[in-house]
Amino acid sequence: MPTRILPAVGDVDAVRSITTLLSQLPDAEPVAPVVDSTQLVDTLARLAAESVDELPEVVVVHERIGPVPALELIREVALRFPAVGVILVTSDASPGLFSAAMDSGARGLVALPLSYEELASRVQAVSQWSVGVRRHLGHGGDVFTGAGGTVVTVSGAKGGVGATLTAIQLALAAQASGRSTALVDMDLQTGDIASYLDIQFRRSVVDLAAITDISPRVLADAVFRHDTGVALLLAPGEGERGEEVTDRAARQITSALRSRYEVVVVDCGAQLTGASAAAVEMADTALLLTTPDVLAVRAAKRTVRMWDRLQIRKAEETTVVVNRHTRATEIQPPLIQRITGTPVARTAVPANFKELQGAVDSGRIHQLDNKSVVKQALWTLAGELGLVTAPDGAQRGGRLRGGDRGSVSFRRRREGGG
Repeated sequence: MPTRILPAVGDVDAVRSITTLLSQLPDAEPVAPVVDSTQLVDTLARLAAESVDELPEVVVVHERIGPVPALELIREVALRFPAVGVILVTSDASPGLFSAAMDSGARGLVALPLSYEELASRVQAVSQWSVGVRRHLGHGGDVFTGAGGTVVTVSGAKGGVGATLTAIQLALAAQASGRSTALVDMDLQTGDIASYLDIQFRRSVVDLAAITDISPRVLADAVFRHDTGVALLLAPGEGERGEEVTDRAARQITSALRSRYEVVVVDCGAQLTGASAAAVEMADTALLLTTPDVLAVRAAKRTVRMWDRLQIRKAEETTVVVNRHTRATEIQPPLIQRITGTPVARTAVPANFKELQGAVDSGRIHQLDNKSVVKQALWTLAGELGLVTAPDGAQRGGRLRGGDRGSVSFRRRREGGG
């Protein structure tokens, strides 16, 4: 059986050199190369969603791949796609880098300039390892394919536009529909999900920052299980400790959560940090909250352009959500779409802070009345984003709590045109 090899190489000359050598290997079947880290992960996730058998046996990662550094990319691939063997191609063949590559999950290292014999030997060994892993795991539905759960980030164009409230309600909607859900406060200095839900906690996201191998038990120790069933990973009580969560740590934490929960909602706040940027980059859906006023829309436009310049997220891959919307305001969603150059969610969240104030002040936002038009809109947004299961399936699962059924029923009526 031919060995499927997926090269991940950003440099044009390196692509030509590697693909030429790979095509000469016996029983090798090189596939079209990917040019950056995002394309690699997306390609593997798409193949894994079909079947573990669709995944290539070997992935060859060039040292100059970007925007995610090669070792961090290898770690993510190893976590999410454990049946895929990764080879690092690098000009640094020192023992230190070899050890770091192995710690990240690589199965082999090949030095530049490339040698046919060395490459052939490594590919053969890694291919045999991959086939052995798949044989050991077996085939079919019990094999973890690595596609993992859905990650949604919620960022604010500026402070005070409602990102935290939105993140909480999206997570509550997903959990109430029967999907295991984690809510992460990645607003590391000023995050306040704990106050919205009136909880006391000891552990925070910082406790995972220095851990290189986040096992299910370690993850379980760090999360707080809320009464609603949502797993909470909270911001540190001391804001200065947020600096301990690097972009690398954020990627590892997000990958670990993705592998354990069907839905992961990340509140990124309004300030760009390395950690929040990493979360936005990894997200399946990145939401940017704005209000329909000049200052907020300008801030949204600046954020979209900054994400694009820093290669965090392209404008067309970002979804703007309009909060505190009224029909009377001059700035409507179509205008915001033209200004920001992004898609805008069909669901706009109406302006009605009066109905929220009591729940926010008491830390009972999870007990917001079903008649709340804000809650109804946010749960409808969850349906639009595909974060909730079909309402009838959720009801059969028996996991909806009495206070949640009204919102899910509202979403069904809206989708039915009622």
